[in-house]
Amino acid sequence: MIQKSRDPSSIQKIILFQQNGRGENKIHGIKKYGKGLFDLEIRSLPTGLPPVLDHTNLYLPEKIDADLVLDFLIHPDLSHDLALICREEHIPVIASGKKIHVQGVITPST
Repeated sequence: MIQKSRDPSSIQKIILFQQNGRGENKIHGIKKYGKGLFDLEIRSLPTGLPPVLDHTNLYLPEKIDADLVLDFLIHPDLSHDLALICREEHIPVIASGKKIHVQGVITPST
């Protein structure tokens, strides 16, 4: 996978995608311990979606500009399509506890 080139002295941009507040503990930790190190953007998506989403583009951006994406989404279609968008943009994704098989996604156990 090709990594995006970035000025090492610049602040890293992290975008966290969540549903039902699932990323709140991580948000708190990043803000508390990463103060001044990260530009954190939070995208909270709705819950109660149908089991199958034909059009995830209604919820996900077409392009993402970040150094890292954190996936705390509940819906598997959203997580999968988010991973595909990030792969196209060469952005690493951390999706803890998920079973996503897309290059560039790191899925540590929870």
